[in-house]
Amino acid sequence: MKQLRGLVPHTGSMCLLSRVIAHSEHDIECVARSQMAPDQPLRRDGQLSALHLVEYAAQAVAAHGALISGGVQRGMLAAVRGVRLHVDRIDDIEADLEVHATRQMAQANGSLYDFRVHAGGRLLCEGRIAIAFV
Repeated sequence: MKQLRGLVPHTGSMCLLSRVIAHSEHDIECVARSQMAPDQPLRRDGQLSALHLVEYAAQAVAAHGALISGGVQRGMLAAVRGVRLHVDRIDDIEADLEVHATRQMAQANGSLYDFRVHAGGRLLCEGRIAIAFV
């Protein structure tokens, strides 16, 4: 297991993931518990929308890029497609969030990943993320 510090550009409470469980050249598996933190910075009115699972996935993608390239890559979220939310909110989920991202395409100017987020054996969210390198 690898800590996320130094793998994503986020710091402090905006680093949403807890650790990398496994990764290969093509995919990454991370876990998070930050959805339960009362001071989670994305909360609004005490709740955390399931839409924020896209940010969890984007951080997993960033960590994967850093692990396979040897350092944090400068990039930005270029597009999010086909997102399906299977819950309304995640602040009430007590199980670890399991974030899995699989790289579908890699080019010099960006990458494309499919992602899924589960908790307690239940699919919470799935979709596709495009990253543009800057």
